[in-house]
Amino acid sequence: MEILEILGYVGGLVIGIVLGLIGGGGSILTVPVLVYLLAINPVTATAYSLFVVGASSLVGAFKNMQKKLVDFRTAIVFSIPAFIAVYATRKWMVPAIPESLFSVGDFEITKNIGIMLFFAIIMILASVSMIRENGKKKTENEKISYNYPLIVLEGIVVGVLTGIVGAGGGFLIIPALVLLAKLPMKKAVATSLLIIAIKSLIGFIGDVQNMDINWLFLAIFTGLSMVGMFIGIYLNKFIDGKKLKKGFGWFVLIMGIYIIWAEIS
Repeated sequence: MEILEILGYVGGLVIGIVLGLIGGGGSILTVPVLVYLLAINPVTATAYSLFVVGASSLVGAFKNMQKKLVDFRTAIVFSIPAFIAVYATRKWMVPAIPESLFSVGDFEITKNIGIMLFFAIIMILASVSMIRENGKKKTENEKISYNYPLIVLEGIVVGVLTGIVGAGGGFLIIPALVLLAKLPMKKAVATSLLIIAIKSLIGFIGDVQNMDINWLFLAIFTGLSMVGMFIGIYLNKFIDGKKLKKGFGWFVLIMGIYIIWAEIS
């Protein structure tokens, strides 16, 4: 086993620890770890990421259900358009992307490079969301209301983005739940995990129908992420995850810029 491969599996553990510590954002590291450390094709990596993200989020969602923090009505309204969009994206849209997108001079933008560049842009947007971490937060006693058309539209947008890059999209979902469904922040974070789990795992089904899956590798990597998540949840008792989130946001920003440099250089 080569050093990069070992680092890749360690990365799986770290992804889980970050998820457990800050409650989201760690999943955005899954694709870079799979592509740059474990040498997995970007299209396959985004598929594997959907499974890892979905499985990890499902564990977190069950934990939040026990605390009665999940708003099921909002989760259903948001999830239906999201999982239809992510399934359609993985089943039909991603396979339909041509291998060669366009050329700039002598530099050819291939499907794999295009996916990684798009992923890097999403990473940068997510990092800004984590670094800023501001805006009005709803109180626990504020009445929950629903802007159904915008929730459905947001669900479709998040579903397509998730389908292309294989990330959970929590940085888009949580603000939408706070602003469009008027959920308190705690409930928005908890509900987002259930939405991410549903749409990611259903999106992965679209990949199972299109490609050969290395189930042994996927089980090991996901298992390491799960172990890491429980470690992160335990460490959260001693470390303030909110303070770490801003620092992690800067790390994600640097990673996004690095991916753009690596793909075009």
